[in-house]
Amino acid sequence: MNAIIITALWGVVMMFGGVFFKKRTTANYWAIAGILIVLVANILEFFGHPFFNVDSRGMLRFDSLGLHFNTIIFICTLLFFLLNGRDVEKVGPHVSEYFSLMFFVLCGASILTSFNTLLLLFLGIEILSIPLYILTGSDKRNLKGNEASLKYLLMGAFSTGILLMGIALIYGGNSLGSFYIDSINLGQGHLLPLIAAGLVLLLVGMSFKVSAVPFHFWAPDVYDGAPAVFSSFMMTIVKIAAFFAFFRLFQNSFGTMHHEWQTLIAIITAATLLLGNITAVFQRSVKRMLAYSSLSHAGFLMFVLFALNDTAREGLLLYAAAYSLATIGIFAIIVKMNDYSIEGFNGFGKRQPLIAFTAVIFLLSLTGIPLTAGFTAKFYVLMAAIKDGHQLWLVILAVVCAAIGAIYYFRVIQAIYFKDPVEGVNEQLNVTAGFKWLLIITAALIILLGILPGLLIDWIYY
Repeated sequence: MNAIIITALWGVVMMFGGVFFKKRTTANYWAIAGILIVLVANILEFFGHPFFNVDSRGMLRFDSLGLHFNTIIFICTLLFFLLNGRDVEKVGPHVSEYFSLMFFVLCGASILTSFNTLLLLFLGIEILSIPLYILTGSDKRNLKGNEASLKYLLMGAFSTGILLMGIALIYGGNSLGSFYIDSINLGQGHLLPLIAAGLVLLLVGMSFKVSAVPFHFWAPDVYDGAPAVFSSFMMTIVKIAAFFAFFRLFQNSFGTMHHEWQTLIAIITAATLLLGNITAVFQRSVKRMLAYSSLSHAGFLMFVLFALNDTAREGLLLYAAAYSLATIGIFAIIVKMNDYSIEGFNGFGKRQPLIAFTAVIFLLSLTGIPLTAGFTAKFYVLMAAIKDGHQLWLVILAVVCAAIGAIYYFRVIQAIYFKDPVEGVNEQLNVTAGFKWLLIITAALIILLGILPGLLIDWIYY
């Protein structure tokens, strides 16, 4: 409850701060202070010290898993603010409002990690999504961004309608007439017609939110069209929060029917892995390549839903942290560049050796190379599928797709170290010593989690 209330209040503070803040940098400092307060408050609640005693009538349930996932979200957001705060200032004149919208997104994410009823799931999804439509089109001078914002709004509204219809059918088919996810699962060992139809619609609606194939068609254009600094936020914080809600919903509501819908999840997972990786190979823009590769990572995260066991739960936490840290790190570098193409990275290792080294760490983690958090995370989600014992062909396909992913990630690494720099392209990056240290810290966290994943996942069982 600490995180939900404080993020909402701080979003309001930042919104009105736009009237009083004279300098753009002031909004950045207030945002960093706010996320630090939220992070500390969430950790205190994790250890049994909530600030607010609000009776939610059982509609919210705060457990160690959800609160720990909140901590991952807030740490990643803190790194995002520290690395990209100055870049948010360059998007447009309404800097304080941009940060305000991001705090409202965090409020929605906090609801999604603790909802216990379908009504709160819907509310959390909408609070998470609506600010993103505005952030996507925040650069009014960019026609591609305006088009992406409109496409995101239309697709988001369409998926919301599907989600609502699924909730209505689940409510109608539930003998107890309840929206509580525990009641939906009570006594249901087989799928009744209304429950089956509602489950499929919920699956489609949530697949839209996490950009799983074939419900992904909005994602590459939105991630590419939005300002790069906000693309980073949407591809990490927003995506992992939606995936946690996906996992929580299906584990608690439809866990006993797992075998009846597992094959459908397997088909979506396979399609997401194949399309995301194959399409990313043909991209020349690194920003758009990362947009398509995010589909690939969504495919790996779908293994969590496929397995629904303890290893899957651990893999979800580890993958969320590994993917977010690496993506935030590489986008923090891309935002500083004036050329997003692969050729723009030519000779980058000679011009910016330290930044180039951290970029390679981020790319290796996204690829899944050993000793990085990305490798350990992929190992956990694939091990969860193996322990489940069904559809082992899917694990083999995932390994093949990971190898395909190495093609486009290593193409960027090749450009960094083995190509001659292009004159006039990304010659001077406006970076500070503090920015470089933050990149080093982010890269170090990726290596640390790759070697000692227990530092993160052991807290689930606190």
